[in-house]
Amino acid sequence: MLKDDQLSRITIEGYKSIKKCDVSFGKINVLIGSNGAGKSNFISAFSLLQNILLKNLQVSVAQSGINALLYKGRKVTEDIGFEVYFGKNSYGFNLVPTDDNRLIFRKEFFGYHGQWDNESSVAYGNSEAKWDTGVHNKIDRYVVPILKKQNWRVYHFHDTGRSSKVKQEHNISNNKVLQFDAANLAAFLYRLKRNYKKNYDEIVMIIQLIAPYFSDFVLEPQEGNEEQIVLKWQQKGCEDIFNVSQLSDGTLRFICLAVLLLQPHELQPATIVVDEPELGLHPYAITIFAEMVKQLSNEKQIIISTQSVELLNEFDVEDVIVVDRGENGSKFRRLSEEDLEVWLKEDYSLGDLWKKNIFGGRLSK
Repeated sequence: MLKDDQLSRITIEGYKSIKKCDVSFGKINVLIGSNGAGKSNFISAFSLLQNILLKNLQVSVAQSGINALLYKGRKVTEDIGFEVYFGKNSYGFNLVPTDDNRLIFRKEFFGYHGQWDNESSVAYGNSEAKWDTGVHNKIDRYVVPILKKQNWRVYHFHDTGRSSKVKQEHNISNNKVLQFDAANLAAFLYRLKRNYKKNYDEIVMIIQLIAPYFSDFVLEPQEGNEEQIVLKWQQKGCEDIFNVSQLSDGTLRFICLAVLLLQPHELQPATIVVDEPELGLHPYAITIFAEMVKQLSNEKQIIISTQSVELLNEFDVEDVIVVDRGENGSKFRRLSEEDLEVWLKEDYSLGDLWKKNIFGGRLSK
Protein backbone atom coordinates (compact mmCIF):
# COMPACT_ATOMS: atom_id res chain seq x y z
CA MET A 1 0.00 0.00 0.00
CA LEU A 2 1.45 3.34 -1.08
CA LYS A 3 1.70 6.19 1.41
CA ASP A 4 0.01 9.53 0.77
CA ASP A 5 3.29 11.25 -0.15
CA GLN A 6 4.42 8.56 -2.61
CA LEU A 7 3.85 8.64 -6.35
CA SER A 8 0.84 6.62 -7.49
CA ARG A 9 0.92 7.65 -11.17
CA ILE A 10 2.55 9.96 -13.69
CA THR A 11 1.42 11.14 -17.11
CA ILE A 12 3.90 12.72 -19.53
CA GLU A 13 3.36 14.21 -22.99
CA GLY A 14 5.85 15.66 -25.46
CA TYR A 15 9.01 15.07 -23.42
CA LYS A 16 12.21 13.77 -25.06
CA SER A 17 11.43 10.30 -26.52
CA ILE A 18 8.03 10.18 -24.80
CA LYS A 19 5.15 11.28 -27.01
CA LYS A 20 2.61 10.18 -24.42
CA CYS A 21 2.69 7.85 -21.43
CA ASP A 22 0.59 6.99 -18.39
CA VAL A 23 2.45 4.93 -15.77
CA SER A 24 1.09 3.69 -12.44
CA PHE A 25 3.51 2.91 -9.61
CA GLY A 26 3.80 0.32 -6.88
CA LYS A 27 6.29 0.09 -4.03
CA ILE A 28 8.96 -1.43 -6.32
CA ASN A 29 9.17 -0.36 -9.98
CA VAL A 30 11.84 -1.86 -12.26
CA LEU A 31 12.08 -0.38 -15.75
CA ILE A 32 13.65 -2.81 -18.22
CA GLY A 33 14.47 -2.02 -21.84
CA SER A 34 17.19 -1.83 -24.46
CA ASN A 35 19.57 1.07 -25.07
CA GLY A 36 17.65 4.06 -26.42
CA ALA A 37 14.22 2.72 -25.42
CA GLY A 38 13.59 5.70 -23.15
CA LYS A 39 14.37 4.46 -19.63
CA SER A 40 16.85 7.25 -18.91
CA ASN A 41 14.50 9.83 -20.44
CA PHE A 42 11.77 8.64 -18.06
CA ILE A 43 14.17 8.85 -15.11
CA SER A 44 15.24 12.35 -16.20
CA ALA A 45 11.60 13.45 -15.98
CA PHE A 46 11.95 13.24 -12.19
CA SER A 47 15.05 15.43 -12.35
CA LEU A 48 13.06 18.01 -14.34
CA LEU A 49 10.32 17.87 -11.72
CA GLN A 50 12.90 18.41 -9.02
CA ASN A 51 14.31 21.45 -10.82
CA ILE A 52 10.82 22.86 -11.26
CA LEU A 53 10.06 22.51 -7.55
CA LEU A 54 13.38 24.22 -6.78
CA LYS A 55 12.48 27.00 -9.26
CA ASN A 56 15.46 26.09 -11.45
CA LEU A 57 13.54 25.46 -14.68
CA GLN A 58 15.42 28.02 -16.77
CA VAL A 59 18.82 26.72 -15.64
CA SER A 60 17.73 23.18 -16.56
CA VAL A 61 16.49 24.32 -19.98
CA ALA A 62 19.71 26.24 -20.69
CA GLN A 63 21.78 23.15 -19.92
CA SER A 64 19.71 20.81 -22.11
CA GLY A 65 18.38 23.03 -24.88
CA ILE A 66 14.70 23.25 -25.83
CA ASN A 67 14.89 20.97 -28.85
CA ALA A 68 16.38 18.17 -26.75
CA LEU A 69 13.51 18.41 -24.26
CA LEU A 70 10.61 18.47 -26.73
CA TYR A 71 9.54 15.21 -28.39
CA LYS A 72 11.13 15.33 -31.88
CA GLY A 73 11.87 19.04 -31.39
CA ARG A 74 9.72 22.16 -31.43
CA LYS A 75 8.71 21.68 -35.10
CA VAL A 76 6.75 18.58 -34.05
CA THR A 77 5.82 19.25 -30.41
CA GLU A 78 4.23 22.45 -29.10
CA ASP A 79 4.39 21.78 -25.39
CA ILE A 80 5.47 19.43 -22.59
CA GLY A 81 2.79 18.17 -20.21
CA PHE A 82 3.33 16.49 -16.81
CA GLU A 83 0.93 15.42 -14.09
CA VAL A 84 2.11 13.57 -10.97
CA TYR A 85 -0.44 11.89 -8.72
CA PHE A 86 -0.36 11.26 -4.97
CA GLY A 87 -3.42 9.11 -4.38
CA LYS A 88 -6.45 11.28 -5.16
CA ASN A 89 -4.45 14.51 -5.56
CA SER A 90 -2.07 15.70 -8.27
CA TYR A 91 0.26 18.44 -9.43
CA GLY A 92 0.61 19.22 -13.13
CA PHE A 93 1.84 21.73 -15.66
CA ASN A 94 2.26 22.43 -19.36
CA LEU A 95 5.45 24.10 -20.61
CA VAL A 96 5.70 25.97 -23.93
CA PRO A 97 8.80 27.33 -25.70
CA THR A 98 9.35 31.04 -26.21
CA ASP A 99 11.07 32.88 -29.07
CA ASP A 100 14.09 33.53 -26.85
CA ASN A 101 14.60 29.79 -26.16
CA ARG A 102 13.06 29.52 -22.71
CA LEU A 103 10.22 27.36 -21.47
CA ILE A 104 7.37 29.04 -19.62
CA PHE A 105 4.28 27.63 -17.91
CA ARG A 106 1.24 27.65 -20.16
CA LYS A 107 -0.54 26.48 -17.02
CA GLU A 108 0.29 25.09 -13.60
CA PHE A 109 -2.41 23.33 -11.59
CA PHE A 110 -3.44 21.08 -8.72
CA GLY A 111 -5.92 18.26 -9.33
CA TYR A 112 -8.40 16.24 -7.31
CA HIS A 113 -9.46 12.82 -8.59
CA GLY A 114 -11.97 11.32 -6.19
CA GLN A 115 -15.75 11.18 -6.51
CA TRP A 116 -15.30 13.79 -9.22
CA ASP A 117 -12.37 15.31 -11.15
CA ASN A 118 -11.42 18.89 -10.44
CA GLU A 119 -8.51 21.01 -11.73
CA SER A 120 -7.56 24.21 -9.89
CA SER A 121 -5.21 26.72 -11.53
CA VAL A 122 -2.04 27.83 -9.76
CA ALA A 123 -0.71 30.25 -12.39
CA TYR A 124 -0.33 31.01 -16.11
CA GLY A 125 2.59 32.39 -18.14
CA ASN A 126 5.17 32.26 -15.36
CA SER A 127 8.85 31.47 -16.05
CA GLU A 128 9.33 29.58 -12.76
CA ALA A 129 6.92 27.45 -10.76
CA LYS A 130 4.49 29.03 -8.32
CA TRP A 131 3.18 25.82 -6.73
CA ASP A 132 4.06 27.14 -3.25
CA THR A 133 1.43 29.90 -3.54
CA GLY A 134 -1.25 27.22 -3.81
CA VAL A 135 -4.74 27.52 -5.31
CA HIS A 136 -6.42 28.89 -2.16
CA ASN A 137 -8.80 26.01 -1.55
CA LYS A 138 -8.82 22.74 0.46
CA ILE A 139 -6.51 20.90 -1.93
CA ASP A 140 -3.58 23.11 -0.83
CA ARG A 141 -3.35 21.30 2.50
CA TYR A 142 -2.74 17.98 0.70
CA VAL A 143 -0.54 18.94 -2.25
CA VAL A 144 1.65 21.83 -1.03
CA PRO A 145 3.23 19.92 1.92
CA ILE A 146 4.18 17.02 -0.38
CA LEU A 147 5.78 19.35 -2.93
CA LYS A 148 7.58 21.28 -0.19
CA LYS A 149 9.31 18.10 0.96
CA GLN A 150 10.51 17.47 -2.64
CA ASN A 151 9.82 13.89 -1.78
CA TRP A 152 11.47 12.12 -4.68
CA ARG A 153 15.13 12.20 -5.60
CA VAL A 154 17.09 10.81 -8.55
CA TYR A 155 20.48 9.20 -7.94
CA HIS A 156 23.23 8.47 -10.50
CA PHE A 157 26.39 6.80 -9.23
CA HIS A 158 27.93 6.29 -12.67
CA ASP A 159 30.92 8.60 -12.32
CA THR A 160 33.62 6.96 -10.22
CA GLY A 161 36.57 8.07 -12.35
CA ARG A 162 39.71 9.71 -11.03
CA SER A 163 38.23 13.22 -11.09
CA SER A 164 34.74 12.24 -9.85
CA LYS A 165 33.30 14.35 -7.04
CA VAL A 166 32.92 11.38 -4.70
CA LYS A 167 36.73 11.09 -4.61
CA GLN A 168 37.39 14.77 -3.92
CA GLU A 169 37.65 16.76 -0.70
CA HIS A 170 34.40 18.42 0.30
CA ASN A 171 32.91 20.45 3.13
CA ILE A 172 32.33 18.35 6.24
CA SER A 173 29.12 20.25 7.05
CA ASN A 174 27.59 19.34 3.67
CA ASN A 175 25.86 16.34 5.21
CA LYS A 176 22.13 17.03 5.44
CA VAL A 177 21.24 14.51 2.69
CA LEU A 178 23.22 12.22 0.41
CA GLN A 179 23.71 14.11 -2.86
CA PHE A 180 22.47 12.66 -6.15
CA ASP A 181 26.00 11.68 -7.26
CA ALA A 182 27.34 10.91 -3.75
CA ALA A 183 29.63 13.95 -4.01
CA ASN A 184 29.35 14.39 -0.21
CA LEU A 185 29.72 10.69 0.67
CA ALA A 186 32.50 11.16 3.25
CA ALA A 187 30.69 14.02 5.03
CA PHE A 188 27.42 12.07 5.05
CA LEU A 189 29.11 8.94 6.44
CA TYR A 190 30.82 11.13 9.06
CA ARG A 191 27.38 12.31 10.19
CA LEU A 192 25.99 8.75 10.25
CA LYS A 193 28.93 7.45 12.31
CA ARG A 194 28.46 10.21 14.90
CA ASN A 195 24.65 10.33 15.06
CA TYR A 196 23.25 7.10 13.57
CA LYS A 197 25.75 4.44 14.65
CA LYS A 198 23.37 1.50 14.15
CA ASN A 199 22.78 2.43 10.49
CA TYR A 200 26.49 3.10 9.99
CA ASP A 201 27.46 -0.32 11.37
CA GLU A 202 24.90 -2.01 9.12
CA ILE A 203 26.39 -0.23 6.09
CA VAL A 204 29.91 -1.43 7.01
CA MET A 205 28.65 -5.00 7.52
CA ILE A 206 26.91 -5.06 4.10
CA ILE A 207 30.04 -3.72 2.37
CA GLN A 208 32.06 -6.51 3.98
CA LEU A 209 29.75 -9.08 2.37
CA ILE A 210 30.92 -8.06 -1.10
CA ALA A 211 34.41 -6.84 -0.10
CA PRO A 212 35.57 -9.19 2.73
CA TYR A 213 38.92 -7.36 2.97
CA PHE A 214 37.19 -4.09 3.94
CA SER A 215 37.48 -3.17 7.63
CA ASP A 216 36.03 0.32 8.08
CA PHE A 217 36.01 3.88 6.80
CA VAL A 218 38.46 6.43 8.15
CA LEU A 219 36.39 9.56 8.60
CA GLU A 220 38.37 12.46 9.99
CA PRO A 221 38.60 16.16 9.13
CA GLN A 222 41.59 17.01 6.95
CA GLU A 223 44.76 18.03 8.79
CA GLY A 224 45.22 21.78 8.51
CA ASN A 225 41.63 22.34 7.34
CA GLU A 226 39.03 20.82 9.63
CA GLU A 227 36.18 22.07 7.46
CA GLN A 228 37.14 19.57 4.74
CA ILE A 229 36.91 15.78 4.60
CA VAL A 230 37.83 13.10 2.05
CA LEU A 231 36.84 9.43 1.98
CA LYS A 232 39.47 6.99 3.27
CA TRP A 233 39.34 3.37 4.46
CA GLN A 234 41.26 0.56 6.10
CA GLN A 235 41.80 -3.06 5.15
CA LYS A 236 41.45 -5.92 7.64
CA GLY A 237 44.75 -6.91 9.22
CA CYS A 238 46.50 -3.78 8.00
CA GLU A 239 47.21 -0.47 9.74
CA ASP A 240 47.72 1.45 6.50
CA ILE A 241 45.05 3.99 5.49
CA PHE A 242 43.95 3.91 1.86
CA ASN A 243 42.29 6.61 -0.18
CA VAL A 244 39.09 5.93 -2.07
CA SER A 245 40.83 5.62 -5.46
CA GLN A 246 42.23 2.29 -4.19
CA LEU A 247 38.75 0.79 -4.21
CA SER A 248 37.45 -0.69 -7.47
CA ASP A 249 34.78 1.32 -9.30
CA GLY A 250 32.25 -1.45 -8.69
CA THR A 251 32.96 -1.53 -4.96
CA LEU A 252 32.65 2.26 -4.70
CA ARG A 253 29.32 2.21 -6.56
CA PHE A 254 28.07 -0.52 -4.23
CA ILE A 255 29.11 1.59 -1.23
CA CYS A 256 27.07 4.52 -2.61
CA LEU A 257 24.05 2.24 -3.07
CA ALA A 258 24.39 0.73 0.41
CA VAL A 259 24.56 4.19 2.02
CA LEU A 260 21.54 5.32 -0.01
CA LEU A 261 19.38 2.35 0.99
CA LEU A 262 20.54 1.76 4.57
CA GLN A 263 20.64 5.34 5.86
CA PRO A 264 17.98 6.27 8.45
CA HIS A 265 14.48 6.46 6.97
CA GLU A 266 14.02 10.04 8.16
CA LEU A 267 16.91 11.16 5.95
CA GLN A 268 15.53 9.45 2.83
CA PRO A 269 12.92 10.81 0.41
CA ALA A 270 9.59 8.97 0.12
CA THR A 271 10.50 7.89 -3.43
CA ILE A 272 14.04 6.86 -4.41
CA VAL A 273 14.88 6.80 -8.12
CA VAL A 274 18.10 5.06 -9.25
CA ASP A 275 19.39 4.93 -12.83
CA GLU A 276 21.19 1.68 -13.80
CA PRO A 277 22.41 0.65 -10.33
CA GLU A 278 23.97 -2.55 -11.69
CA LEU A 279 26.85 -0.78 -13.48
CA GLY A 280 30.16 -2.43 -12.54
CA LEU A 281 28.60 -4.67 -9.87
CA HIS A 282 29.48 -8.34 -9.35
CA PRO A 283 26.39 -10.63 -9.64
CA TYR A 284 26.51 -11.28 -5.87
CA ALA A 285 26.54 -7.52 -5.22
CA ILE A 286 23.47 -7.22 -7.48
CA THR A 287 21.68 -9.83 -5.36
CA ILE A 288 22.55 -7.97 -2.15
CA PHE A 289 21.37 -4.67 -3.70
CA ALA A 290 18.03 -6.26 -4.65
CA GLU A 291 17.57 -7.61 -1.12
CA MET A 292 18.16 -4.12 0.29
CA VAL A 293 15.56 -2.71 -2.13
CA LYS A 294 12.97 -5.31 -1.09
CA GLN A 295 13.58 -4.64 2.60
CA LEU A 296 13.39 -0.87 2.15
CA SER A 297 10.17 -1.10 0.10
CA ASN A 298 8.25 -1.71 3.32
CA GLU A 299 8.88 1.97 4.12
CA LYS A 300 9.87 3.66 0.86
CA GLN A 301 9.04 3.57 -2.85
CA ILE A 302 11.82 2.64 -5.27
CA ILE A 303 12.04 3.22 -9.04
CA ILE A 304 14.97 1.59 -10.88
CA SER A 305 16.01 1.50 -14.54
CA THR A 306 18.15 -1.42 -15.65
CA GLN A 307 19.45 -3.60 -18.47
CA SER A 308 20.65 -6.32 -16.11
CA VAL A 309 19.34 -9.88 -16.47
CA GLU A 310 20.70 -10.66 -12.99
CA LEU A 311 18.87 -7.72 -11.41
CA LEU A 312 15.63 -8.48 -13.25
CA ASN A 313 15.71 -12.06 -11.90
CA GLU A 314 15.61 -10.74 -8.34
CA PHE A 315 12.14 -9.18 -8.64
CA ASP A 316 8.54 -10.28 -9.12
CA VAL A 317 6.62 -10.01 -12.39
CA GLU A 318 4.37 -7.23 -11.05
CA ASP A 319 7.41 -5.09 -10.18
CA VAL A 320 8.49 -4.84 -13.83
CA ILE A 321 7.70 -2.06 -16.32
CA VAL A 322 8.77 -2.88 -19.89
CA VAL A 323 10.03 0.00 -22.02
CA ASP A 324 9.93 -0.26 -25.84
CA ARG A 325 10.41 2.36 -28.50
CA GLY A 326 8.61 2.52 -31.83
CA GLU A 327 7.44 5.06 -34.39
CA ASN A 328 5.40 6.88 -31.73
CA GLY A 329 8.18 7.08 -29.17
CA SER A 330 8.73 5.27 -25.89
CA LYS A 331 5.99 3.00 -24.58
CA PHE A 332 5.68 1.73 -20.99
CA ARG A 333 3.82 -1.43 -19.97
CA ARG A 334 3.67 -3.11 -16.55
CA LEU A 335 3.92 -6.90 -16.66
CA SER A 336 1.32 -9.20 -15.11
CA GLU A 337 1.45 -12.84 -14.00
CA GLU A 338 -1.31 -13.66 -16.48
CA ASP A 339 0.82 -12.52 -19.42
CA LEU A 340 3.60 -14.94 -18.54
CA GLU A 341 1.75 -17.71 -16.72
CA VAL A 342 2.56 -20.45 -19.26
CA TRP A 343 6.26 -19.58 -19.35
CA LEU A 344 6.67 -19.22 -15.60
CA LYS A 345 5.12 -22.67 -15.07
CA GLU A 346 7.99 -24.02 -17.16
CA ASP A 347 10.45 -22.54 -14.62
CA TYR A 348 11.77 -19.85 -16.91
CA SER A 349 13.16 -16.84 -15.04
CA LEU A 350 12.17 -13.28 -15.90
CA GLY A 351 15.70 -12.74 -17.24
CA ASP A 352 15.36 -15.78 -19.54
CA LEU A 353 12.07 -14.48 -20.90
CA TRP A 354 13.52 -11.01 -21.46
CA LYS A 355 16.49 -12.44 -23.35
CA LYS A 356 14.06 -14.46 -25.49
CA ASN A 357 12.11 -11.24 -26.15
CA ILE A 358 8.90 -12.86 -24.87
CA PHE A 359 7.54 -9.67 -23.30
CA GLY A 360 9.48 -7.00 -25.24
CA GLY A 361 11.99 -4.49 -23.95
CA ARG A 362 14.70 -5.69 -26.34
CA LEU A 363 15.93 -4.53 -29.72
CA SER A 364 13.97 -6.10 -32.56
CA LYS A 365 16.02 -7.96 -35.15
